[in-house]
Amino acid sequence: MASQQRDYEASTLSFHQEEEEQPSGRDSPKCSLCPCLTYKDKDTGPSSGFYARSMVLGWLCCSCLSLEALHSNTTERCMPRGEPPKPGSSVASTSAEEPCTQPHSQDDSENSGARPGKAPLCFGWVMGVMIRCMLHMWSVILYLRLPWITAQAGIGLTWLIILLSASVTTITGMSISAISTNSKVKAGSKFFLISRSLGPELGSSIGIIFAFANSVAVAMHTVGFAETLLDLQQSLHPENELQVVGMVIVTILLGVALASVEWESKAQIIFFFLILLSFINYLLGTLLPTNPSRQATGFFGYQGSILLENMVPQWRGPEGSFFGMFSIFFSSATGLLTGTNISEDLKDPATAIPKGTLLAIMWTTLSYLGISATIGSCMIRDASGNMTDMGVWNGSCLGPECQYGWDFSSCRERGSCLYGLSNHYQAMSMVSAFSPLTSAGVFCAALSSALSCFVSAPKVFQWLCQDKLYPVIGFFGKGYGKKHEPLRGYLFTFLIAVGFILTGDLNTIAAIISNFYLCSYALVNFGCFHASLSQSPGWRPSFCWYSPWLSLLGSLLCLLIMFLLNWWAALIAVLLILLLLFYAFHKKPGDDLQGSSVQVGTYRMALSYLVSLTNVQDHVKNFRPQCLVLTGPPSQRPALVDFVGALTKKTSLMICGNVVLVAGLGQLKPNLLVLGYKQNWQEVQISAVEDYVGILHDALDYNYGVCILRMPGGLSPATQHQAQVSLHRQPQTLFQSRQGWRTVDVYWLSDDGGLTMLIPYLLTHTQKWARCPVRVFVSSPREQLEDKHKEIHSLLRRFSLGFQHVTVLPELTGKPQETSQKAFEDLVALHWLQKPPPKGNLESTSLNTPAPSGYISEQDLQANQKQSEWHMCLHEVLRQYSQDAALIVMSLPLIPRSACPGALYMTWLEMLSRGLTSPIAFIHGKQQDLLTTYCQ
Repeated sequence: MASQQRDYEASTLSFHQEEEEQPSGRDSPKCSLCPCLTYKDKDTGPSSGFYARSMVLGWLCCSCLSLEALHSNTTERCMPRGEPPKPGSSVASTSAEEPCTQPHSQDDSENSGARPGKAPLCFGWVMGVMIRCMLHMWSVILYLRLPWITAQAGIGLTWLIILLSASVTTITGMSISAISTNSKVKAGSKFFLISRSLGPELGSSIGIIFAFANSVAVAMHTVGFAETLLDLQQSLHPENELQVVGMVIVTILLGVALASVEWESKAQIIFFFLILLSFINYLLGTLLPTNPSRQATGFFGYQGSILLENMVPQWRGPEGSFFGMFSIFFSSATGLLTGTNISEDLKDPATAIPKGTLLAIMWTTLSYLGISATIGSCMIRDASGNMTDMGVWNGSCLGPECQYGWDFSSCRERGSCLYGLSNHYQAMSMVSAFSPLTSAGVFCAALSSALSCFVSAPKVFQWLCQDKLYPVIGFFGKGYGKKHEPLRGYLFTFLIAVGFILTGDLNTIAAIISNFYLCSYALVNFGCFHASLSQSPGWRPSFCWYSPWLSLLGSLLCLLIMFLLNWWAALIAVLLILLLLFYAFHKKPGDDLQGSSVQVGTYRMALSYLVSLTNVQDHVKNFRPQCLVLTGPPSQRPALVDFVGALTKKTSLMICGNVVLVAGLGQLKPNLLVLGYKQNWQEVQISAVEDYVGILHDALDYNYGVCILRMPGGLSPATQHQAQVSLHRQPQTLFQSRQGWRTVDVYWLSDDGGLTMLIPYLLTHTQKWARCPVRVFVSSPREQLEDKHKEIHSLLRRFSLGFQHVTVLPELTGKPQETSQKAFEDLVALHWLQKPPPKGNLESTSLNTPAPSGYISEQDLQANQKQSEWHMCLHEVLRQYSQDAALIVMSLPLIPRSACPGALYMTWLEMLSRGLTSPIAFIHGKQQDLLTTYCQ
């Protein structure tokens, strides 16, 4: 061990000496995160800097050396602390957010040359998550509506409402814990969670709804604040007074948000303790002895009879139903995501978010249950507040107050009772030992929740705008100042809040919020379920106490409650999401928004379907051409790519390559080889010609169909007349432009199973070729022309191809013209084995010995004389009938591999297609039926 230590120290000393000896102008790898870069071997060891996208301990994050650098002499190094990145560099585009760490020492700051700044705040799970979530959940609904809900639904159903809400929030909290502990959560809270988990398309849709719901929540908390303020003033509530006070309050909140909200974090602890004091004050008030003034308002202390009376529901008014009360109460259970807003300021987000969120749900649920039970045990539903109702007894008194010497029957019958759980929203203040302290709790709950929503809504909206999925809302995404504050977003939130404050009805606002939050919670749960179901290797949450099936149950429960609360509002919310989702999917998110579980699920679904194709057999009814296109680089032969793309776009398979592949799975494998015509076959070596013809035979041996496309000017963009070459886009080819009424001429000269007819049918069913009429040419003996015409016409009608024009050509048995013979002989002479025969007399020379592979001999010419003359005559027919066609489709002549040398076969194809101004496609199928006239 000692010798190893000495060796290590010696090597370290040597390393530093070498570093000091390097010239100052020479780049030396000094990055502490990448120590391996100093060795001769450029491969580096594992480092956290390779995988981070933010500053790590003052260093801009390193990235792994590129593969090119590993194989070259290029030196790559990390940028040290304090060195400014170059504009436009990849380093400059990285996030400059500093994580929650301890502040750097003074020495470090001096050595680095960086200006010492404030250390980032580091919160634990209590202050950072639990207290914030509890403050948001202890909203004005707790103080102003929970006693009223208890009077309406009774203690039993109120507990059911609370527990049902807690079930939804607990399941959602577990889903959020799993999602947030799987990766770093940035600003944007719920929107960021959904968009980076389920996908930016759906996340953006929910982000809009979430930002809107937070804006409406500002109105709800402001109206609650205004209600309490007016009650303290004992106002008679003149018309529109609540709206005026609410607008004043929300304007003050706007000013605070625009100025600075740094004090908000410090004020959280003060708000929290004031709310706790208000709870203690309330509980002490329930234990204090009653007096006539308190009894006149309906408070009689803890009484078993009052508990039993308030245990059952007593619905009143238009909102008097279970789900009506649930819609109002659930708006108080919407703060479980508050902790994720400051995830970057947490010491350990993976522990703080799950622990703080779930404990906050537990404590707030217990507080709601306790307040509902206690106030329902000591206060009756109706009271007049008049001392004259004490000691009055008549036989008609039936209320729970009768046994305590009070009778509120008269106001109950007239509906004029002003106090009691059912009539006075400030019941908790009346029961409390010191009511101003309870009012302070209301103010703290309203201010903390309203300001939290006022700040979070514009931030979420700003993140949404930065994804650039929706064109109109980008105006609100601009940030101002060093912190990029969304000032326009604040103003937008303010306008939405003012609009709902003008309604002046806390119950209506709470019901609207509940619907939107339920919708977003449903998507959060579904996002967790979908991410788990996708089984992506990147889904590795450190929170392991969640269940994907429980998340699915939570999602379905949210949707069910939405429709039970208000079916038409739920339907509108769902349709709005679908509309936004439809647009986002067509917009296509950028590359920086990729990697969601939707993409993983798409891959798994595609893989599953591919595996299922292994059991599917080929059949004539489901055949479609799946093309292997020998393009080399596709940009080199755009016409070939566009021709096949017109046949297969969104319906079939196209694979571009430069070798014949035998690959695929089930039916998803190539069955048609498409290649370009070898334009320079007369100039290359004879071995290259043989290889080209050999590809056709190999394809047929692999049970492929074959298609050869020849363009008048060639397939290369540089020589093709139809291609308009551009440096910035793919060249425009014939197959990308509209053809109008030009014809597609099909020369169906050999029956290959129907592929020669199927290709034109698919082509003319595309938008650019839809108007092109198809003309079919067939051959027949002269004495059978009429019968052949009827037969082919009837066959095409039964095929339902829509081809109406049929032309029957007499058999090409005559001699070709002299010009055609001369052109043929000139082509043969290029690859002739011996001295060429006299012109016009291919039979005059005696047979020679077999020719070497590829060359043309007299023996080959005599054995294939009729085929040669047939091709020459057919060329004359093409020039007569199809000189102006948009496309010519012809059956590819096919003979056994050893019956014809490659040069002679290419001569035939050249004779057929030379001098034509129209593209021509030679096609030969697999000799299997691809068209049928009946179900089989």
